[in-house]
Amino acid sequence: MKSIVIFASGSGSNAENIIRHFADRPEFSVRLVLSNKKEARVLDRAQNLGVGAVYFNRTAMNEGVVTGLLEAMNPDLIVLAGYLWKIPEELTQKFSNKIINIHPALLPDYGGKGMYGMNVHKAVINDGREKSGITIHYVNENYDEGAVIFQAETPVTKDDTPESLASKIHELEYRHFPLIIEKVLNEQ
Repeated sequence: MKSIVIFASGSGSNAENIIRHFADRPEFSVRLVLSNKKEARVLDRAQNLGVGAVYFNRTAMNEGVVTGLLEAMNPDLIVLAGYLWKIPEELTQKFSNKIINIHPALLPDYGGKGMYGMNVHKAVINDGREKSGITIHYVNENYDEGAVIFQAETPVTKDDTPESLASKIHELEYRHFPLIIEKVLNEQ
């Protein structure tokens, strides 16, 4: 059985979508959801779907507690689904090519520190871009610079607002992220 651990910082709609996708596939298991925000809705969503959910703070991340937990679990894949902290280099080295992230833009554009959520969508619209999309990529020691696994595009119209563009991006995330996770796991 291939095991998945999800990191998330917010409401957890992508995490829930991933958990539901794999719920009826016995060859895969979402074993744990980790969040750096105590009040993140993702923790409740995971527990309601029968998946363990754990909050951790900066100290636990920096002092190797999270790394130790992951080493003990030895997941086949670590999935960042709306997780906002930078992954420490120690973790990216120990789990090289086993951590993937989804970014709400077509990297390499609109990546890096501070480029998440509405910040990305506002920048895309302010720059007059004709398209945006998602990028699923491996995580390395630098923000949004790991090897690209998959990209999907959506048009940006003159009438788009950051909110309407976010809705289009979410549709792409929900449609593609679980399938790409499954593909990566099957290729291991």
